[in-house]
Amino acid sequence: MTSGAVKKAVRVVAALIYRPGDDSRFLVQQRLPGGSRGLLWEFPGGKVEPGESEPEALVRECREELDVTLHVGRQLWAGRHEYPDLTVDLTLYAARLESGEPKTLGAQALAFLTPEQMRTLPFCEADLPPLEELVAGRLGPLR
Repeated sequence: MTSGAVKKAVRVVAALIYRPGDDSRFLVQQRLPGGSRGLLWEFPGGKVEPGESEPEALVRECREELDVTLHVGRQLWAGRHEYPDLTVDLTLYAARLESGEPKTLGAQALAFLTPEQMRTLPFCEADLPPLEELVAGRLGPLR
């Protein structure tokens, strides 16, 4: 990147989706190989498109990538991460599955894991701060 070049900035939303019937496990996904940050793990979600609210984007992304209907709750965490090629403004929301079983339409793998289990996986750097907040129990009541 040349000096003075402006990095692309994206607004990204992610969902902290607890496993139905088990509030100790949350859905995470492994990114597809070959793309940016391929095979790293992350909370499900994606980019906010122009004209969309963050909850609308989260519902759309989870429908497209997981084939589920999501109920989006309150905002749990927000922050910015600077990758060498990209600036990510990430917002994490509490969410629950309303219908459907998560499918790997836009991911290499899916898993319902405890926060401690998540820490053993290679996560995208932008997802590490909210993961640490989750492990520490600082995200508050999730429902």
